[in-house]
Amino acid sequence: PPAREIPRAPRHKHRATGGRRNIHQKKRKFEMGRPSALCKLGAKRVRPVRCRGGNMKYRGLRIDAGNFAWGSENCAKKVRILDVVYNSTSNELVRTKTLTKNTIVQIDAQPFVQWYLKKYGSDLRKKVKKGAAKDAAKDGKDGKEEPEEKKSRHVIFKLKAREAKQKLDPAVEEQFQSGRLLASIASRPGQSGRCDGYVLEGEELTFYKKKLEKKKKA
Repeated sequence: PPAREIPRAPRHKHRATGGRRNIHQKKRKFEMGRPSALCKLGAKRVRPVRCRGGNMKYRGLRIDAGNFAWGSENCAKKVRILDVVYNSTSNELVRTKTLTKNTIVQIDAQPFVQWYLKKYGSDLRKKVKKGAAKDAAKDGKDGKEEPEEKKSRHVIFKLKAREAKQKLDPAVEEQFQSGRLLASIASRPGQSGRCDGYVLEGEELTFYKKKLEKKKKA
């Protein structure tokens, strides 16, 4: 049997004065609502849903990857979503790893690391303090590094010039050490079947970091 409709009509509600309404018509198809998707983190599973006017929605039931933009660097990459860490609606959605719009997730930093290395010639995972780098050089620990790709003199100078002008947010740079970045989902997985978003930076990153610290203490 077909599932019972969930109507969005106000006929079952009381009037603003508190009086009862007389129900003079039945439910209509165009007033229909549908159960929420509650898209979870997992191997991709998307179902098409035919809507009014022959339009289609794509109901994301499970998603594990999406396109995430790194705004300040004007770069977007398809990356894996690793974990759900915060949702302003409810901690229950974090516990069940539910993906909704504006959920804060951890994403794999590797595609961005590779892009940064290619553009600026520096590996974000190997960022160490200047003093520590000198000590490592003295101890001869750098001897086991992988052989670097051969670059022409022109390319080396071009990368150096780019890196000299480059300023990276220390809070974002710190995250690259762990290989995970905090990001926010900007699309609606239950409607579009996609889980796209952006890497958190600046004040927004500071705000959510404080929220996560508070959550840990609680």
